[in-house]
Amino acid sequence: MNQDEMICAGCGAAIQTHDQTQAGYTPTSALEREVVICQRCFRLNHYNEVQDVPLENTDFTNKLHELGKRNALIVKIVDVFDFEGSWIPGFQRYIGNNNVLLLVNKIDLLPQSLNENKLKDWVRREAKEQGLKVRDVLLISAEKKRSVEEAASKMDQLRNGKDVYITGCTNVGKSTFINSLIQQFGGDEEQLITTSYFPGTTLDMIDIPLDDGSKLYDTPGIINNKQMAHFVSNKELKHMTPSKEIKPRIYQLNEQQTLFIAGLARMDFTKGDSNSFVAYFANDLLLHRTKLEKADELYAAQAGEMLSPPGKESIHEMPELVAHSFHIKHEKTDIVISGLGWITVVEPGASVTVHAPKGAGVSIREAII
Repeated sequence: MNQDEMICAGCGAAIQTHDQTQAGYTPTSALEREVVICQRCFRLNHYNEVQDVPLENTDFTNKLHELGKRNALIVKIVDVFDFEGSWIPGFQRYIGNNNVLLLVNKIDLLPQSLNENKLKDWVRREAKEQGLKVRDVLLISAEKKRSVEEAASKMDQLRNGKDVYITGCTNVGKSTFINSLIQQFGGDEEQLITTSYFPGTTLDMIDIPLDDGSKLYDTPGIINNKQMAHFVSNKELKHMTPSKEIKPRIYQLNEQQTLFIAGLARMDFTKGDSNSFVAYFANDLLLHRTKLEKADELYAAQAGEMLSPPGKESIHEMPELVAHSFHIKHEKTDIVISGLGWITVVEPGASVTVHAPKGAGVSIREAII
């Protein structure tokens, strides 16, 4: 195979040896290897370093448009910890009449007391509201290999001999899921795809042959700019991304109290009777309660210090916090900060204001737990 036809086995980018700043760069000496990966994937795998590669989101959405022209099974993966941030808006229009299997990943992060049937029903309702017709919904953990075999069996049943395209936003665990499939079904370590915490790891379509001559494709992750991942450094992203089961933290708050989520966001309980607020964030992320009248002063003094992440080196790079106000009308309502976590307000009647980085998605929904 000549160099022009080579693609990186880790991210799918076309291999090139002339420009270190662009996708697919590989030193000439590395072309002799049996499995060629680009320098970016090499550094990600071995040193957990990510190199930024200039890519436009239109590059990714153009590839999605191709799916509607194929006769295939579409597998859409969403992140249960960041359901809103990992949903691709208008997905139905990209995929034509193809069947869709919806995989809800990272289920291991939610408390074990979760009612899974209720969660599945909630996901189906959300999909329908977003205009997406799905053939089935499965709850999986690609990282822990939970229900991966069940997902493979369901894919085989629904694809009916067709190709399979794995789709999703950045960081939902598409490549981890495919690697789990490869490992589960006796694949070679050399076939594994680059995975990481960092958005946008898969740069182009990667295809993996299936037994019957069809192929399974890992498509590039669509970047959703409302995710908190885009407002913090890579080091800080690791601190705010949960890696194990989240322990809910319960706060009994009176009106005019504030809850800081490190230095990344805050929730002001502005009006209402005493209420319970259940916080679902990475276990190590600092939550700090204070009086609303002191909140601005505390943030000015402690952002990047006690209230971190972000740290003092990167606090100035984070966009200003902007206010989103909600009046909670129903019991058990989640206030979601996309990619960071959520707070469940237990009783109706509370007025709250959430301050989050400008551009980050903040929304309310029926509680999922």
